[in-house]
Amino acid sequence: MDRHQGMADAGRDEIAGMVLGAWDAFLAQAEQVELSRPSRLRGWRAQEICVHLGCWDDHTALADLIASARDGGAGTPPDVDAVNARVTAAHRDAPREEVVAALQRNRDATADYLAKEPVELDTAPTVSVVGSIPLLSVVLGQAYELAVHGLDLVSCGAAPPPPDVLQSGLAALADVTGALAASMAISGGVTLATPEGGWAFASAADGWTVRRVAPDAFTGPAVEAPADLLLEAASGRINPVPAVARRRLKVHDVGGLLQLAPIVQAVPGIPGGPILQLAARTVGGAGGMLGRLFRKG
Repeated sequence: MDRHQGMADAGRDEIAGMVLGAWDAFLAQAEQVELSRPSRLRGWRAQEICVHLGCWDDHTALADLIASARDGGAGTPPDVDAVNARVTAAHRDAPREEVVAALQRNRDATADYLAKEPVELDTAPTVSVVGSIPLLSVVLGQAYELAVHGLDLVSCGAAPPPPDVLQSGLAALADVTGALAASMAISGGVTLATPEGGWAFASAADGWTVRRVAPDAFTGPAVEAPADLLLEAASGRINPVPAVARRRLKVHDVGGLLQLAPIVQAVPGIPGGPILQLAARTVGGAGGMLGRLFRKG
């Protein structure tokens, strides 16, 4: 029986367009924003947001992930808060040209992986901040991080990320969540629905699938909101409760969403945590069951 591997089933060309497009959009924001401007993230300026996404001599995240995949995914997940603190402290005074160059290096490293590394590595497990998942899912996960941090830069005066970047971020969110569900043999799925359409994952015994969903064409468990609001709720940037009260965010089939709850014990940093916390509270479950994927990062 062939095993489904989420967005990897679509092939590298599809992934490359999404993740490299997200990099290009973020680089455009970084080149225009004033890096000394404070952001909505406590203690972080635009400088720290951009610095921790860069590739530096002392911070080569993608190379480390590739090495982990080559070694069979052994090891323990990095402490993302400790890593972010170290990198931002080391480069907090770096001039703009160095910060932009570090971002470009990370974008180029991603492009090089997609163009040159053996395709067999795509489905090899690697140790990420949320545990062991396929390398290509982690590479696409950059689109989620870039979309969320692109929204963070808006608080520093940057233009908003383009709609296609927000959709790529949602695709990455669906893919990583599906990968984690599949790794724990959880059968279920969720649609991330927006007025422009969205993305759905389904996890089963034969792996997980991710598919694009047309506007108003979803059934079953779903979270529905504008794309930027979904990303901000999933990343913990906003409290989803007021958005639900105002009907800007709608949760469909709460019981179906809670089928993903067993992931909590194994992966406290699962993406989309605040939304599932909301679902748990809605049915009287324990609050605080899930955390955020990237915290600040």
